[in-house]
Amino acid sequence: VVKPLSVKSEGPKLVPFFKATCVYFVLWLPTSSPSWFSALIKCLPIFCLWVFLLAHGFSFLGAHSSARKILAGLIFSALGDAFLIWQEQGYFSHGLLMFAITHILYSSAFGMKPLNLRAGLVIAAVSALSYILLYPYLSGPFTYLVAVYIALIGFMGWRAIAGVQLANDLWTWTKLSACLGAVLFMVSDLTIAVNKFCFPVPHSRAIIMATYYAAQMLIALSAVECQDVEVARKRS
Repeated sequence: VVKPLSVKSEGPKLVPFFKATCVYFVLWLPTSSPSWFSALIKCLPIFCLWVFLLAHGFSFLGAHSSARKILAGLIFSALGDAFLIWQEQGYFSHGLLMFAITHILYSSAFGMKPLNLRAGLVIAAVSALSYILLYPYLSGPFTYLVAVYIALIGFMGWRAIAGVQLANDLWTWTKLSACLGAVLFMVSDLTIAVNKFCFPVPHSRAIIMATYYAAQMLIALSAVECQDVEVARKRS
């Protein structure tokens, strides 16, 4: 039996993250004048999620590879955030690469069991439709870079969604957390792509950052139960 951890016990460790997120939205620094300070403010909530995982102890991280992979994903996410601050100066593809690595790490953390091919087919269809929508607006290297990125984030979403087996009652709040986090990550990145390549999305920055921070928090939360998940996988 997978023993769920208490949501209440994790709440206090997330207080710095919520404060840092509030700072980002209150300051709302203009994107037209990128600086190291604006990069710091944007990355601060992700730094707080590093601390959230590290607060569970080095022995916890040392013993559980899923938590280490999610921490590594958060590190690459912070690098991606920093690159995207200077996206108009030619660093968009650098940010794309950092987040591509993040999705590979998250996919590995979520694992391949259970397979759930039905969820995979749904995500594949959504990913294909997203690329069909974007394709007429893409040019140069982005024609294939965006295709690869969509495949990677789609795969990550599939692995997170596959873990939630509602029908068999084999789910916990942390598996649900990973699933919701992955879906929000996909919403955030699709909004970025449509806004950058297709047409301006109203309130795009607010939508992108709110869904992104929520996604990263939920994925970080999913790591705290990975020790139980790994034990359950070994037994199955």
